[in-house]
Amino acid sequence: MDSRPIGVFDSGVGGLTTLRELSRILPGEDILYFGDTGRVPYGTRGEDTIVRYAMEIIQFLTRRSVKMIVAACGTVSATLPETVARSLSVPFTGVVEPTAKAAAGQSASGRIAVLGTPATIRSGAFERAIRALRPEAEVTGQACALFVPLAESGLIEADNPIARLTAEMYLTPLLNQGIDTAILGCTHYPLMAPVIGHVLGEQVQLIDAGATTARHVKNILAALDLLASPGRQGRCDFFVTDAIERFVDIAHIFLGRPITGSVTRVPIEALLLEGPSYTTQEPLQ
Repeated sequence: MDSRPIGVFDSGVGGLTTLRELSRILPGEDILYFGDTGRVPYGTRGEDTIVRYAMEIIQFLTRRSVKMIVAACGTVSATLPETVARSLSVPFTGVVEPTAKAAAGQSASGRIAVLGTPATIRSGAFERAIRALRPEAEVTGQACALFVPLAESGLIEADNPIARLTAEMYLTPLLNQGIDTAILGCTHYPLMAPVIGHVLGEQVQLIDAGATTARHVKNILAALDLLASPGRQGRCDFFVTDAIERFVDIAHIFLGRPITGSVTRVPIEALLLEGPSYTTQEPLQ
């Protein structure tokens, strides 16, 4: 049994959907969540920049003795080289592998759509992972850049005209391809599931990258005997690179509840340094 925390990171707040699922299925685990809110979005940035940002955060979390690192970000998961992930001193997972496995296994026809940020779609990572498991699969990538600001603004309901028109713009072309499965390849997108499901219809099953990744994390920790002791109550603490107040205001949309742990602001220029310049707010009720 291992009481060290799990490190979870994202370019901003989208990864909180993964954290929500982790907290639900692993309630005894402590979690450190890092949201790079000062440099979001990652999805429109170049590969070198994305990898550099991810490595800075991974080093930050590693210094805090986490027992596993989870890239709860579709863009990072699709961009970070496998050689980097394998070189880490603790187990690592992104969202691509577990989500691709779920989609390949659940699709009846093999016609699968991947919804993601421009960088995720450009990488082709989900497509490669699905075809490695199911070579005959027909995989279509669709970049949906505007879903991120819509989710963060709370414009997520199927009857919201802005959300519906945006979803129709992105998703209508997919209906002509006979897909039966769509991967929500950005961790913001589960919040958009009502409107995505409305446009695609009941015949298309949605695969939530955050939920499948959380189950994958549980399996890894169990296999390595790294789960926390039974009966304990875990806590979640948060690090952000922009204003704490903005993060707190929006986090409840993704978590489905208010934040109760500490929130620490980490200046971007201090990411690779240790020092007293962090501002912490604790607790938040």
